[in-house]
Amino acid sequence: MTGDATAGGRRDASARLRMPVGDLPEQGDKPTVDLPVPSIALAVGAHPDDIEFGCGATLAKWSARGCRVHHLVLTDGSKGTWDPAIDIAEVTKLRKEEQLEAARLVGGGDVTFLDIVDGELESDIETRKSVCEVIRRVRPEVLLGHDPWRRYRLHPDHRHAGWLVTDGLVAARDQTFFPETGEAHRPAHLLLWEADVPNHVEDADGHMPDKLAALMAHRSQHVSTMGIGARNENGVDQKTEEEEFSDRVRAQLDAHGAIAGVALGEAFHRLDAT
Repeated sequence: MTGDATAGGRRDASARLRMPVGDLPEQGDKPTVDLPVPSIALAVGAHPDDIEFGCGATLAKWSARGCRVHHLVLTDGSKGTWDPAIDIAEVTKLRKEEQLEAARLVGGGDVTFLDIVDGELESDIETRKSVCEVIRRVRPEVLLGHDPWRRYRLHPDHRHAGWLVTDGLVAARDQTFFPETGEAHRPAHLLLWEADVPNHVEDADGHMPDKLAALMAHRSQHVSTMGIGARNENGVDQKTEEEEFSDRVRAQLDAHGAIAGVALGEAFHRLDAT
């Protein structure tokens, strides 16, 4: 999850202690709760760490119940630093290592990286073709990704990642699209996180520790995204900041679960018969 910096190259992290995946908009009717555990799930994120923020507890729950979890990460995460002097090649290498560890911690295994330059993701035909190929190769029952219809979404990579998931799915289900990428495949369900209109919740009770551990594996993002270590110079103990981040993760899961009457949850917009 790569953020925007101030003109000075940094921002006051203590002033942006936001929820891990944003606020929760108003929802309509009471959401559905819990899909049947899929045999295969594919989560598509713009950056290393986006998947863990969006659906880490859900993936951990499904994996524990026998689901094969796959990650597709679209960009190289190279903008995920506030240090203008750092070696960008080292950043991308580190973020890949972190993503592999985070995927392991939610019970996943296979991680595909498209390695598009962070901040330069486009929902173009060639990238759509690449996403289509991964969907056809992995053949998930459930596909997960960013909601491209989320209003006022500032980060262009998140917007484009959402369109690539939806447009890649449409391509993957129809054999006349990109026939060279393999046999057509139609997932049974599409779950979009940071949903503009949430209508489905996955019960996350018992899997907050998995989500939190996977997020913490993205150590390069502790200061810039999670606010951990950002206030050390002001005498704030890092352990305190880790506890504050954990509290924000729990508050998010609590808010998402509340719309469906469960203790902890992850909310999505659910589309069936895709």
